[in-house]
Order: sequence, then C-alpha cells, then structure tokens
Amino acid sequence: MDKMKVTYEAMLGLAAEMVLDEAVLKFRTEQIYKAIDQALSSGDEDTFYRLAKQLNDMKR
Repeated sequence: MDKMKVTYEAMLGLAAEMVLDEAVLKFRTEQIYKAIDQALSSGDEDTFYRLAKQLNDMKR
C-alpha cells in the first residue's frame, strides 16, 4: 500500500508540473503576441523579428 501511495504522489507531482508548464507557456506566448502587436504598431521591425523568432522557438 505504501508503494502505491508513493507512485500516486509521484504521478500527481508530474501532472501538477505539466499543468504549471502549460500555464507558463500560455502566459509567455500571450506576452510575446502583445509585444509583437506593439512592435508592429510602432514600426519596430527589429523587435518584431526578434519576438517572432522567440515565438517560433517556443513552438518547437
């Protein structure tokens, strides 16, 4: 029974880590999209390309 509890806790920890990773990824992606919109609005081409590269790298 004790081994089963340890396994359950490990699986629960992994699931929590996956949820947290997904939330951080979503938050960071939204930040980058907003910054890209701002770069486009201001005509900042260098920032746009840098942010677009970051976004593409995150999706891999």
